[in-house]
Amino acid sequence: MKAPLSWLREYADIPADISIAAVTDAFIRVGVEVDGVQAGTDVTGPVVVGRVLAVQPEKQKNGKTINWCQVDVGPEHNVDGDGVDGGPGRGIVCGAHNFSVGDHVVVALPGSVLAGGFAISSRKTYGHVSDGMICSATELGLPDDGSDGIIVLGGEPEIGREAMPLLGADEVIFELEITPDMPHCLSIRGLARELAQALQVSFTDPVAEHHDPVDGTIPVRLDDPRGTRFVAALVTGFDPSRPSPDWLKRRVVASGVRSISLAVDVTNFVMMELGQPLHGYDAATLQGPIVVRPAAPGEQLTTLDDQVRTLTPDDLVIADDSGAIGLAGVMGGAKTELSESTTEVVIEAAAFEPASISRTSRGQKLPSEASRRFERGVDPGASYAAALRAARLLADLGGGTVDPNVTVVGEVPAPESATFDVGLSSAILGMPVDPETVVTSLTGGGIEVVRDGDLLTVTPPTWRPDLRDPYDYVEEVGQKVGLDKIVGLIPPAPGGRGLTAAQRGRRAAVAALATAGLVELLTFPFAAEADLDKLAVPADDPRRRFVRLANPLAETSPYLRTTMLPGLLAAAGRNFSRGLDDLALFEVGSVYRARPNPTAAPMPPVDRRPTDEEWAGFAAALPEQPRHLGVLLSGNWIPQTWNAPAEPVTWRHAMGVVETLAAALGVTLERRSATQAPWHPGRCAEVLMDGEVVGHAGELHPSVVAEFSWSSGAAAVELDLDAILARVPGPGTIAPLSTFPVAKEDVALVVDADVPAATVEAALREGAGELLESIHLFDIYVGEQIPEGKKSLAYALRFRAIGRTLKDAEAIAARDSAVAAAGAACGAVLRS
Repeated sequence: MKAPLSWLREYADIPADISIAAVTDAFIRVGVEVDGVQAGTDVTGPVVVGRVLAVQPEKQKNGKTINWCQVDVGPEHNVDGDGVDGGPGRGIVCGAHNFSVGDHVVVALPGSVLAGGFAISSRKTYGHVSDGMICSATELGLPDDGSDGIIVLGGEPEIGREAMPLLGADEVIFELEITPDMPHCLSIRGLARELAQALQVSFTDPVAEHHDPVDGTIPVRLDDPRGTRFVAALVTGFDPSRPSPDWLKRRVVASGVRSISLAVDVTNFVMMELGQPLHGYDAATLQGPIVVRPAAPGEQLTTLDDQVRTLTPDDLVIADDSGAIGLAGVMGGAKTELSESTTEVVIEAAAFEPASISRTSRGQKLPSEASRRFERGVDPGASYAAALRAARLLADLGGGTVDPNVTVVGEVPAPESATFDVGLSSAILGMPVDPETVVTSLTGGGIEVVRDGDLLTVTPPTWRPDLRDPYDYVEEVGQKVGLDKIVGLIPPAPGGRGLTAAQRGRRAAVAALATAGLVELLTFPFAAEADLDKLAVPADDPRRRFVRLANPLAETSPYLRTTMLPGLLAAAGRNFSRGLDDLALFEVGSVYRARPNPTAAPMPPVDRRPTDEEWAGFAAALPEQPRHLGVLLSGNWIPQTWNAPAEPVTWRHAMGVVETLAAALGVTLERRSATQAPWHPGRCAEVLMDGEVVGHAGELHPSVVAEFSWSSGAAAVELDLDAILARVPGPGTIAPLSTFPVAKEDVALVVDADVPAATVEAALREGAGELLESIHLFDIYVGEQIPEGKKSLAYALRFRAIGRTLKDAEAIAARDSAVAAAGAACGAVLRS
């Protein structure tokens, strides 16, 4: 929205000496964002009004026709053919053809500098000495007025006077961004009202009356409740050849709209002034009454842009006996368009349901200045005044007559009142606002306020559909008083609170891995089926339960990730392409897996909180979203040095990451051999906690490494971090520390080669009982001293009693019990 300051001054008593910065600040205080300010042009030097005395067209060799002109620029500036002051005019070469003898034009004389630093001087061109330049709006740095060529001034301006003031070149134009909750500010009327209140100056409302429904010359019928009000004014005897006066052109162009014709310029002018979109019909083309109705299925309408549009019953149309003649609130139809032969004009000013206009505008892909206003809400109380204003301007400027029998159909809806305590503003805004300031802030915006003690009953004006409940009025008071006056205070944190156990656990995990030398990443959570194809994930794997995005950023990745590995692998690939082969990366983030039997989310009412059952319904409708930890290791864990070889990444390093995490969280994570894509069989372990699988770790399968064209092997870990943290014991009593000595017992057990060490350890732990303080595997032996197909596992067992010294016999008995349990569970035999 562009707002010329001179136009705003017509309705708000803005001081003449006010600065642009002060006006900008006032706009910002009332919630209107200022995107920019245009303040005059950079044209300097003599730019004057001239009158064309003679035009001589001359054909050039290049096929172009130029005009050799004699222009009278006033006695002070004229020269004769020999260059003597006081001659009949100046000779000027001009390439434009939209003017004739007798027209008043804008002439830049030698010594002037036009927009963009273009200096004007006398110079020879096309066989003549051109002693100046006849200017267009663009050359003067003015907004495009829609004319094709140089500026032709209307009326009889004084020849030789300065032309720039006549063109409004000193106009200050504010470029404003209007938020959807302030539709009244899409007009000079609304902006002037807000500005007047912010500057504490008087405001004159150009809308004086609403007018009750009345039958008029033009019959109108509302057959759809989405059309709430319709005003039709008739202008007869209109001369379509009359041009728009210069003042009207300047106002329309300064508002960011092209000047087209008198009738169109008038409707655009009134829309910008009052915020009421208007449409003009050629009365001679109307057949029968004007009807507001839904479109018939498949009904077609040719709009003013010459596009044939197929409509649906969701579209609201303006129709007559011949069919649809306009798309209500969006664009008129070509059949009743104003033309060069139009002498009778019907002016429409209406109000429609905002949601309906929004649907039609988007459905037909036809945004317009009118639909922009209607879909936010226009003032139904201004429709009569706007129609009458446009009709009178057409009559005054186009030589017509306004038919006194104006048609008005539909009542102006009565706004709903609200009642609240006068102290609500102070309580919500967090700053003291006295009752008088509350009342003044509201009444200054046109709100009717009735005070009864501490209770205020407020009724919004017709142009404020955004004011509905007490808190809307509190926001209004805050904007008028100044939200910048609210003092920022940090609320005191209540005692006894802090990070949750899950938050502490996640931070501990991240800190432990970073301390171990791993680098944390944050990758996009988007995925494609091809990502899992590269990982050789089976079709029935839970990781194939994708959640598809309704509006993905890229169709190549239309799903949310179900595993952390593809993002880490893609990041590793980017590092490899830049020569970084030794990587230790990790990421903590959510994965998303569709539920096997998803349900639709409930739709609770908005006048209460959802019930527990409804909350449960929300949760059931959402996909599973656990937080996972993903780790990728590649290249060498320890690089080669002059005195030691490199240590390449293997499954042992992946297990080391798991042990680092377990130590940081204070939990025990078990592991056992497993087969899971994309890991290498025999070098992959599933990680368990309390007997439940919480992830996998190991070396990646060679085929997966080859799929990504890597030169070295890699290892990976993926753990369900939420599942681990949920099993971390909460804070409780710290176990007592024993000051008595520990009893050390070591055992070496021979088991089958395929028996996992974790299984043997679990059996030993169970058999040892409560006296066992710790158990640790310190040696694995396969060789000549034990039978083929067997292996020896050596464990260090540590026993300790609380409050007393453990006897040797007790330690030995506990050791023997542990060995017996291992023998029963795994067939373990004590190695001799």
